[in-house]
Amino acid sequence: MTDRPLDTSIPSPARIYDLWLGGKDNYEIDRVVSEQILAAVPELPVLARTNREFLGRAVRYMAGEVGIRQFLDIGTGIPTANNTHQVAQSVAPESRVVYVDNDPMVLAHARALLRSAPEGTTAFVDADLRDPGTILAEARDLLDFSEPIGLTLLGVIDFLPDTDKARSTVRHLLSAMAPGSHLAISHGLVGKQLEEGVRQWNESGGAPMTLRTLEEVTGFFDGLELLEPGVVALPRWRPVPETLYADHEAVYYAGVGRKP
Repeated sequence: MTDRPLDTSIPSPARIYDLWLGGKDNYEIDRVVSEQILAAVPELPVLARTNREFLGRAVRYMAGEVGIRQFLDIGTGIPTANNTHQVAQSVAPESRVVYVDNDPMVLAHARALLRSAPEGTTAFVDADLRDPGTILAEARDLLDFSEPIGLTLLGVIDFLPDTDKARSTVRHLLSAMAPGSHLAISHGLVGKQLEEGVRQWNESGGAPMTLRTLEEVTGFFDGLELLEPGVVALPRWRPVPETLYADHEAVYYAGVGRKP
């Protein structure tokens, strides 16, 4: 891992997401942009928490019910509670996890992501989702691609504006993975409730976001067995009694698919 300078004049999705989760790793530009976005979509901190909960349920399902023991988490974000390795290793301590992000703030916190259970392993790759070849090459140092992998792409495909290229990127990643691998995605849907917030974000100078229709998001699972209940509002994907906002009509949707 190599350190890169932080540009505190440009807002960071990872820092704003962390701010909504109650974190303190943010700068004035992040707080200003956050206030502008929340003025348009005040429930976005709820979205951040439901997205984190979905990550936990999806990884717990993969590790517990499916028996997957290795995970590739792309678009990791700043470490917080219940990171992928913590969830997976709470089920199976021997689980191996590779985190991928290209945000310098996330890189600065990468050591926190590398605190694995003694029986397992974690690693961090400084790379961009738009370069899946590099991600796969680096991940092979830890993950066995002849065995199933749990791939998580939560709130990150939104930053790939070309839908065809985004689908090609997902296919590229999955093509290298063994049958039985699982893909978890969360993504913002087109709709007035979220569009004003995305407009505020895109005007802030940060990496532009793209909302998609439910059909387009579901299309990322083409060629996979889409698990029940399909692509649904975040808190409605297999909620458990502890799930917050299970009756909430979230503006972000999510699903999990299995590679046959």
